[in-house]
Amino acid sequence: MIPKFYRKVLKNGMTLIFEKRDLPIVSVVFAVRNGGINEKISEKGISHFIEHMLYKGTPKRNSRKIAEEIEKNGGEMNGFTDESITAFWCKMPSRHLSLALDVLSDMIKNPLFDETELEKERKVIFEEIKMRKDTPSTYILDNIQKQLYNGTLGENLIGTHETMNSIDRKKIIEKFKQIYQPNNMILGIVGDANFEEIVRFAEKNFGKTKGKVPKVKFALQNNSKIERRKGINQANLVFAYHVPLSGNKQSYTAEVLGTLMASGGSSRLFHEIRDKRNLAYAVKGDSNISKYFAYNIIYVGTTKQNVEVVRKLILKEFEKVSKELTEEELNQIKEQLIGNYHLSMEDSQSQLINLLMNEIDSDAREFYNFEKNIKAVKLSDVKKMAKIKKYSFLALVPE
Repeated sequence: MIPKFYRKVLKNGMTLIFEKRDLPIVSVVFAVRNGGINEKISEKGISHFIEHMLYKGTPKRNSRKIAEEIEKNGGEMNGFTDESITAFWCKMPSRHLSLALDVLSDMIKNPLFDETELEKERKVIFEEIKMRKDTPSTYILDNIQKQLYNGTLGENLIGTHETMNSIDRKKIIEKFKQIYQPNNMILGIVGDANFEEIVRFAEKNFGKTKGKVPKVKFALQNNSKIERRKGINQANLVFAYHVPLSGNKQSYTAEVLGTLMASGGSSRLFHEIRDKRNLAYAVKGDSNISKYFAYNIIYVGTTKQNVEVVRKLILKEFEKVSKELTEEELNQIKEQLIGNYHLSMEDSQSQLINLLMNEIDSDAREFYNFEKNIKAVKLSDVKKMAKIKKYSFLALVPE
C-alpha cells in the first residue's frame, strides 16, 4: 500500500515532499541539489565546509542555541554532504514541527559565517581528514572513486589540506549565495503534519531569488592500485565496477547483483571468502547509484598474503553467477531486497532520506516503485551483468 504522499514545486522552484504518518513524530530536512560532484578540484571540500558552518550560528541563534532548541525539545539533528546533495535534518515530536522548520530554515537562510568560527571549524575538518585517512577501511572506501573516475569525482568529497587552506570566507559566501537559493532547495517531511501548512510556511519564508548549481566534468575509468603503509596489520581492499545510472531499469539489475554477491552473511562472497576459507572477517558490498554516476563495490579485510587470492575469488564468483545463477536464487535475492526496502521505511528519518535521494535523482515518488522494479529484473540480465570485463581495484596493505 502506497502511503499518503504529496509533492509540490512552488513558483520559486522550491520542491516540497511529504509523507503523512500518524505517529506523533516528524522528521524534517532542508537540502540543496549540490555536493562534491559540483565542485572544481581546486575548491574540493567547500560544500562540506559550508555544511559545517551552517551549524555555527545565525543572527538569532549561536551554535549552542541551535542545538538546544532541537535537543531540549526531545529532538535530534545532523547533516551530511554527498556527491549531489547537502542536507540538514532533524527529528522531533510532531508538536514541535514549527520550531524545527524555524530553526532549520534560519540556518540555511541566515548563516553568519563568522571568521573566528570559520577558522575553528577548518581545524575540525583537518582532524576529520586525518581520522578518515588513519582508518584503513574508511580510507579505502573514500578513495575507490579515484580508480573509477577522473576529474572532480576522483577527488575526496571532504577535500585536502591544500584545498581547505585555500577556501576563505569570501569564497564560502560567494558559493553559498550561488547555491542556497529556493530553486535549488528541497524541503522534505515525513510524519504527523499537514501539507497545506507546510506549503504556507515555505511560500511565506522563501523568496524568488534564483541560484545556479555548477556542472563540472568528469569521466569514467578503470584502474588498479596497491598502496603500502607502515603501522597497519590488515590488508583492506575494494573491488568496484561501473553499473547503469539511476533512471535506467538496469540499475535495479545492478542492485540485485550487488546484493547477491556481498550483502550479508548469506551472500555468495561472504560464504566463499569467510565461511568456506576463513580469509576475512569483513566481507560486504554496496551500490552507489545516482543519475550522474553509478558503481557497485565489494570490500574485504584480509591478510597481505591473500589480497590476490581474494581478488581472484571475487572474479571467479562473478563468472559462476554468469553461468549458474538460477531463478530460485534470483527470487531469494529479490525477496531480500524487497524486505530490506520495507524495513528501511519503518523509521521516519530513514524514510525521509529514501525519498530525498530519489527526489535528487528524479522524483521522490519513484521510491514507491522499488518493489515493482526489483520484481521485473530478469535472470538473463543479471547473468549478463555478472560477466565482469572491466573493474577497478584498490588495496591498502601493510608495508
